[in-house]
Amino acid sequence: MVVAKMVDVVKNKSNDSAHTNHMISLIHIIKKFGQTHAVNDISFQAKKGEIIGFLGPNGAGKTTTMRLILGLLKSTSGSITVQTVDPIKHRLDVLPQIGYLPGNNPLYGEMKVREYLDFIAQMKTVGNQSEIDEIIAQVSIDDKSESKIDELSRGYKQRVGLAAALLGDPTLLILDEPTSGLDPLEQDKIKALIKKVAKKKMVIFSTHILSEVEDIANRLIIINRGEIVYDGKKPARKGSVEKLFKKLVK
Repeated sequence: MVVAKMVDVVKNKSNDSAHTNHMISLIHIIKKFGQTHAVNDISFQAKKGEIIGFLGPNGAGKTTTMRLILGLLKSTSGSITVQTVDPIKHRLDVLPQIGYLPGNNPLYGEMKVREYLDFIAQMKTVGNQSEIDEIIAQVSIDDKSESKIDELSRGYKQRVGLAAALLGDPTLLILDEPTSGLDPLEQDKIKALIKKVAKKKMVIFSTHILSEVEDIANRLIIINRGEIVYDGKKPARKGSVEKLFKKLVK
């Protein structure tokens, strides 16, 4: 009943999408690889100020959905808009509006931190030295700005990846497991950074750490076997996200 009710809510939202100011909108999205449905008829919209915790087991469709929003993949059917335009047809317009931290966080290890951020800024054709200085300070990597990336801890590497995503002041942040593999102290630092930068943006982040959703998100989307099984407010009580997740994902 809960699953059916929440899916109905999502479908009703999609019908109203023309009357609301959404930063992103996915309507009846299907993505197939061969005969396999990686994403199976999902719909949701999101707006500025929302921090969406995107949950699901391995292979549920989280990363595929993120790549569809980014325009890295083309949907089999359905429609996606980012700031009212198609992310594939209008790629050059959409990309500057999105900051992306992929799960594998690809970095050039032989580069120094500032050198790498200078390079990314040039690739994005955004930013200047003062903006880079501001972002370096914002993510607290001042003391490592002249260090080689290969010499950094995993936590610092994640901060460098987040700094790169923030270059150009994008309106939308998509973060794929931003705290994966970090120790509890580093996790707390990354979570604090996400909450800090999310005030004027829209954030979608995937994670397997359910307590992160309780700490950061104000909205929860759970996907299982390519289908959205919950889309709504984050449950308020401590431990309730885990209970809801285990109830819906079997």
